[in-house]
Amino acid sequence: MRILTTALLAWLAAGNPAQADVYISISATGSYVLSNVHRPGRHYQKVIAEPGPAVAVTAQPQLIAGMPYAELIAAAAQANDLPEALLHAVVQAESRYNPNARSPKGAAGLMQLMPDTARELGVDNVLDPASNLQGGARYLKKMLTLFDNDIELAVAAYNAGPDAVMSRGKVVPPFAETRRYVPSVLRQYRRLQGMAVDAPL
Repeated sequence: MRILTTALLAWLAAGNPAQADVYISISATGSYVLSNVHRPGRHYQKVIAEPGPAVAVTAQPQLIAGMPYAELIAAAAQANDLPEALLHAVVQAESRYNPNARSPKGAAGLMQLMPDTARELGVDNVLDPASNLQGGARYLKKMLTLFDNDIELAVAAYNAGPDAVMSRGKVVPPFAETRRYVPSVLRQYRRLQGMAVDAPL
């Protein structure tokens, strides 16, 4: 695989000849990754086919700028070397941007931090949006590091816990909630990145 710039991707999509199918996915840093191999269990969108036209990908930063808590999420993303779109997607799935959200299990705040996790992350007030976002971003970065920057597994671990993913051989665990959660987060992430929301998951 090679990480290509958006400009080069657009050049490829403009009609230059391709000798094989090319698929696109998103790395943990928000870069577009092209490959001629479609690995089972990973989320790809075919952008160049043999024969057939390619699909251009256009970033949509204006979508992110208009989202709730955009400045705080941007700060948390920058501090933890994460793409803003991924944090927005997790916040949307976890709390729908409600800073006072609480789950029956005790998770709270924008990124639904559990009490023990919040303490480990040094978050004293989980209902404070800035603190919650910084803590949640640190935890999400930890999951990405643990799973070699595999966004799908990191998101699954954020929802179900890393042990649930590790104990099953690094696959999305077969929990109904997690099986709904992961595609939902990735779909929103793609939308905010300007990719087709109906790309196969």
